[in-house]
This record gives sequence, structure tokens and C-alpha cells, in this order.
Amino acid sequence: MLVEIVVENYAVVERIRVRFHRGLNLLTGETGSGKSIVVDALGLLFGGRASGDVVRSGEARARISGIFETPATSEFRALLERNGIEVEDGELLVEREVQNNGKSRAFLGSRPVTAALLKELAPHLGDIHGQHDQQLLFSPESQLELLDGFAATDTQRERVAGIHRRWSAIVRELADVDKGEQEKLRLADLWSFQKREIEDAGLRAGEDAEMEAERRILQNTGKLQENTEAAYAALYDSPGAALTLLRQARRKLEDLCRIDGSLAEALETLKPAEIAVEEVSHTLRGYLGGLEADPARLDAIEARLAALDKLKRKYGATLDAVIAFHEEVSGKLAAVENAAERRERLKKDLDAAAAECEKAAAELSAARRKAARLLDKAVMAELAELAMGGTRFQVELTVGEWSARGVDRVRFLLAPNVGEEPRPLEKIASGGELSRLALALKTCAPAKESRRETKGVRTLVFDEVDTGIGGATAESVGRRLKKLAARGQVLCVTHLAQVAGFADHHYRVEKRESGGRTSAGMEELDAEQRTREVARMLSGHKLTPEAIRNAEQLIREANS
Repeated sequence: MLVEIVVENYAVVERIRVRFHRGLNLLTGETGSGKSIVVDALGLLFGGRASGDVVRSGEARARISGIFETPATSEFRALLERNGIEVEDGELLVEREVQNNGKSRAFLGSRPVTAALLKELAPHLGDIHGQHDQQLLFSPESQLELLDGFAATDTQRERVAGIHRRWSAIVRELADVDKGEQEKLRLADLWSFQKREIEDAGLRAGEDAEMEAERRILQNTGKLQENTEAAYAALYDSPGAALTLLRQARRKLEDLCRIDGSLAEALETLKPAEIAVEEVSHTLRGYLGGLEADPARLDAIEARLAALDKLKRKYGATLDAVIAFHEEVSGKLAAVENAAERRERLKKDLDAAAAECEKAAAELSAARRKAARLLDKAVMAELAELAMGGTRFQVELTVGEWSARGVDRVRFLLAPNVGEEPRPLEKIASGGELSRLALALKTCAPAKESRRETKGVRTLVFDEVDTGIGGATAESVGRRLKKLAARGQVLCVTHLAQVAGFADHHYRVEKRESGGRTSAGMEELDAEQRTREVARMLSGHKLTPEAIRNAEQLIREANS
């Protein structure tokens, strides 16, 4: 929903700042006062083409800023997240700057963006139906959305979309299987050799570290024997061995304790030291007995380590990396060997998903075709009430390539005059006719829009919707705008009092001259000002008591 718009140095506007509301916001004013400037400025915020001609004479640039209450839909959030845009307090600032040389800049949340992003964002924020700006009515995708909204096909569409996603995933997986199959077969010989070479080595995790430790021992057997013998002699096997001295000290302490018991604790502390030295001595004697030079074993270890180093140079920096590489090539070989079996399984899954999707798409198409005929009649009935009696409207459905939306391609066709064949909207309808057609469509197919209401209100803009009508038809237009606005926010430019009487919020646009320059201004009217404006629209510049009474009655009846 559009909360506020600021327009600066745009056309004849020097600066206006206006707040809008939910409901029906109507803009009125004298012919040529600039009523459509707000609509045109809003079109720029929705990514419309910029031109230096819109810059106010004598100024370097025009600037338009709009604050929108953001919808809470997942699609809108995803679009903002993909482009790094953050929303604060549920509102989004959209800005557009146009220089007098025709160049323009766009901003979202004060961050520079492209006009293309604004155009992508626009359908989530609003929809303009004007004499020169039909953002969505010509779009086949939007026409399909509108038909589905009328037909209430959400359940069928979600089912088709889900099956199509599964089908697409299988297609991608099958492509991966087939991609580079010849290259994989060529590599299979290399993978087999690598796998066999590693397996023949009979690797064991941590083996290289164990063998390097054993090699150090075998390389230093003489030094180990010498040092072990010296340590054993110092602890056990010499006249002045530590164990002999400890035993002598223990016996002396035992003699002392028989005289003075206070040394008993010292005696107990000494006993474990004697035991520890004795145990270490036994360990050294056993270790010394096992030490033996073994050149053959050393040669075998050297050869094994050399073989392991060769594998590590080829397949990984460590033995664990070599083992991991073996697992990797084993997996690749298994994939190549199982590719045919996997391909057949995927083809069966693909055929099953395609059949399921075809069935679901057919059910969706049947619902759309049934709804299309009902929509034809409903829209033509609405158009008859909007001074377009005799107009033929037709929803054309054709079959195309199937997608997440089904197989249907939609075109809205129109024949404004009796006897003519219906043709696509962009080739036949005038701006006023398109605006009234948009109003009829929105009136007939509210389902999609009303579901959006719980997630955020879109702004619908109608310009020149009352072109070429009056009297009872104008009242019909007003009532339909009022009904449509009850579900959200509608902005409408009108020159008919019968339409203006239905306004929830009324704005007047007028030109003023100051300092030799003309400038357009805009203000929201209170109840009394609104009555006088409607009276002016009924009677012209001269306001009579009768015109004011007629205006009061018109407003009263429109809101009864």
C-alpha cells in the first residue's frame, strides 16, 4: 500500500507531499491541472521509462519518493533478500531521480538499484491502469494469474508445481549421469589402476608412524645397549648402585626407629623409592635382553617406508589421505559400474513423474477452461454496466510446453465493436477501454487479491477510467471502485462528480501562479471542502446553493 509520495521538480510540480490511505482515494481538479502527474510519478517508482522532458523547466533533476507498506509474502521477501534490501518497520522507501539529460537513478531503502529491479518489484506493490500505462494487463503471466484467481485453482496449481519440481530434479540428475559418460569411462581404467595399487599395498592406518619408530630403534641399537647397560649398572649391578645404597639406608633407619619411633614416617617414605628403583632395574634388564641388531629387519622397514612414501607422493600427503583417496576412486568406479542401472531407474522415475504431471495439468486445464467461459460472461456483463455494451471479451486458452504453471497459455481478447473478431488487448483497446476492462476484471476476479489482504495491500491505480461516460454509467464505475477499494487501496483520477462522490479520501489538484511560474499543488480535502469540490464538478466555477445541495445529496447517496 502506498503510504506517502513526494514529488519534486516534476513537470509543473515544484514540490508536493501527500499521504494516502486505505480505501478509495480520488484525485480531482480542473482540466490541465496535473491530476495525472501523481499517477505518472508512481509509474516511475514502478520502473517506468524515464525522460528528461519530465524535469521542471530550469531544474537539473526531478525526484520522486514513495513509502510503501510492504506485503509479507514469501515471494516479496525472497526478492528483497536476493538483492540485499532490508525493510524497516514494515515500510519500504522507493526513490527515482531523473536528470534533465534523460539519465536516471533508482533507490530502494536508500540503496542504489536498477530500474529493472523496480519493475520486478512493482507487481508486489501495485498495479497501474491508465491511458498510457498498462503494466500487467498485457502480460500473459498476469492474465493467467487473474484467471486462476477467478477459478480458485490454488490447490491444483500447487500440486502441478510440486510434481514439476520433482520432474525437473530427475531431469537434472539424469543429465548429470549422462554428462561426460565417455570421459568417465576413459578415466575408469586409471581409477582401477589406482585402486588396485593402493589395495595391493595392504595399507593400515598409522602404519608409517609405527615403522618409523621401529626404524629409529634398529638404527641406534648400539647406543641404546650402551646407555641401557650404564643405567642398569648405576641402579642395580655395581658396588655403588643406587639400589644397594637405598637398602643400606633402609636398614640404618630401621635400627634408628627401634630406638626413636619418630623416624617411622621417614622409613615409610623411603621404602617406595627402593621398590621403584628395583622395578626400573628389572625393566632395563628385560629391555636390554630384547635389544638385538637386525639388519634384515631394518632393510625390510626401509623398503616398506619407501613404498609408503611413493604412495603418499602420488595420492596424498599422509597415509590417511591415501586411504581416503582409495575410498574416493572406489566410489567413482562404483558409480560408473552402476550408471546404467541408475539411468534406467531415473528414466522410470521420470516417466512416472511426467505421467503424474500430465494428469494433474489436465485437471488444472479443465478447471481453467470451465472458469474461462464464466469469466467471459461476467466481464461482458460488467462492461455493459460501464458503457461498453456490445463489447465481446474472451479468454483464449492454448496448449504450450508444460511448466510449473501447467500447460496452458492465456490471452485476453477483446472486440469493442459488434461484428469484429476478438483480438489481443494490446492491438485493439484504447486507454479508457483498458482502464474499464481492468476495473471489470478486478471486480469479477477478486479471489486472488482478497487472499493477498492478509499479507499486505497492493495499490490499484486507475487513470481515465471514466473517459467517455457519464450519468448512470459513471455511478456504476464509482460503485465498482468503492467495492474494489474495500479490499485494499485504490487511487483514481476522475473528472466526474458521480465518481468523486464515492471517495473515502478526496484530493484536489490545482495550478497556481507565483513569481511568474506556474506550479501544481495537491491537498487532501475535509468534508466541507469535498462538498464544494463536488459542487464545482457539477456546476463549474460558479458555486450556487443548489449545486452545493446537489453535491451533498450525491455524496450522501454514494455512501449510503
